[in-house]
Amino acid sequence: MTGAKSLWATLAAHGIDTVFGYPGGAIMPVYDALTYYPEVRHVLCRHEQGAIHAAEGFAKATGRLGVCMATSGPGATNLVTGLADAMMDSVPLLAITGNVARHLIGTDAFQEADITGITLPITKHNYVVQDPDDLPRIVAEAIRIATSGRPGPVLVDIPKDVQMAAFGGVLVGPQPEAPKMEPQPEAIAAALELLKSAKRPVLMVGGGAQGATAEITEFARAWQIPTITTLMGLGGFPASDPLWLGMPGMHGSVAANHAISEADVLIGIGMRFDDRVTGRVKDFARHAQIIHVDLDAAEIGKIVHTQVSVRADAGRAAAALTKGAVPYLHPEWTAQIAEWKARDAAQTPETWGAGYAVKAVVDRLHPDDILTTDVGQHQMLSAQLARFEKPRRWLTSGGLGTMGFGFPAGIGAAMAEPGVTSIVIAGDGGFQMTSQEFATLTKYSVNNVKICIINNSYLGMVRQWQELFHGKRYSEVYLGDSNPDFLKLADAYNIQGWRASSAEELPAAIDAWLAHPRSALLEVVVPQEHGVFPMVPAGAALYEMIETDPSSRDSSGSEASGEKVNQ
Repeated sequence: MTGAKSLWATLAAHGIDTVFGYPGGAIMPVYDALTYYPEVRHVLCRHEQGAIHAAEGFAKATGRLGVCMATSGPGATNLVTGLADAMMDSVPLLAITGNVARHLIGTDAFQEADITGITLPITKHNYVVQDPDDLPRIVAEAIRIATSGRPGPVLVDIPKDVQMAAFGGVLVGPQPEAPKMEPQPEAIAAALELLKSAKRPVLMVGGGAQGATAEITEFARAWQIPTITTLMGLGGFPASDPLWLGMPGMHGSVAANHAISEADVLIGIGMRFDDRVTGRVKDFARHAQIIHVDLDAAEIGKIVHTQVSVRADAGRAAAALTKGAVPYLHPEWTAQIAEWKARDAAQTPETWGAGYAVKAVVDRLHPDDILTTDVGQHQMLSAQLARFEKPRRWLTSGGLGTMGFGFPAGIGAAMAEPGVTSIVIAGDGGFQMTSQEFATLTKYSVNNVKICIINNSYLGMVRQWQELFHGKRYSEVYLGDSNPDFLKLADAYNIQGWRASSAEELPAAIDAWLAHPRSALLEVVVPQEHGVFPMVPAGAALYEMIETDPSSRDSSGSEASGEKVNQ
């Protein structure tokens, strides 16, 4: 037994059956030892960033730990973006890196990087293993830290000589799960008192509540509280429920943003009130007293002033708040929300463009399908238009906004759930950052990934901001003169593709794309200039949202369609 073999033995003992990675010199002993552990599937990606995003997709879709590994130096530093992404979105992740031998650390040896120093701010914890006998204990501890409490990434760095050294320690199996944190009775009592006094209550559900969907749904229905799900919280409350108001924030719904602005009591569960949700903080929920439920004490009161803080597991807190519920009956508030929801319904895209194309795709989703996006206009359109009935069916890069996330994350999710269709919606810009992962689909015969590229020949979201706030000076955002033929690119990897360039062509292309028995590509060529609305400009309050594209207004400044703006 060597240090490297003890690593695989420990991972296997903890039920880790899939690892995404890319080998190299400083982690070669670990890859050599892998040949003795066939129960662990290693997925050879084509870039370390692809590997860590695939591990994130695996974790987000299942709630289980995602694991990735890389060699030292550039291999390890290529994981940095994914670690930051996992930290921002609270993804349970274990990253294992090789390093130069212990006696070379600090000498600027070939492919040496201080990866623990580099990643200290973007991991829950990290380690350098100095003694091979400590390796199983450290890995077991890293797994516990990554998966307990508020999940997050943990990095374990293993010098090459530690991997090769004889192991004389004790293998460590999985430890019992820590009990879920119960809410303090006095905090629940204070929250109940506020809720019972509310005339305009609103519930906001964040990504930290994805494991508490049943309890939160019961809570919202018992009280009859209008419910909003954040970008990371989509699926945490069923979209078909009449109480659901959509997503809040910069590209949130009319109903969600105005309900927040007019609420008198707002309860946020498993969310951190980030800037894309709040808009101008001093005017966020300007009339409301706020109840914040979160596991992480550091998040409570960090951004918005909180009247009642409940530090607890989301499910436990929701269950406690359901007891003694008083169904909320305020017809004026209900009528006002219905009017806002009608304004949202009126904005369904009906003319050819990116929104029309995204809606055509997401309307074909089945309840168990997984939808993964990259970052940009297509991401916000997907969040606005898709309807999720279950948690962990929506995977996106929220906090960090990582272009290149969508495709490898969709592969990781597909490999975690081979019986489910994993649909990836990406832009022509972000897709090219990790398009080499086509090879991963081919190598492992992953047949349940459907990739849709919304091709507008631009970095669309940057172009939108330049149009609105920079005098239409389109600086370094045009891609149309150098984009590849995406169908030929897919064909080079033996992936079948279809293209649609009009509303008339799209239905048949979608039918063929979805019916194909293997993974496939759909490219939808859409007009270059397209905006995503509603939109709250940076620095504005939620109630100052731009509801529809300003270019649709007539010369008097009113909406050509008669829709209301900024009311």
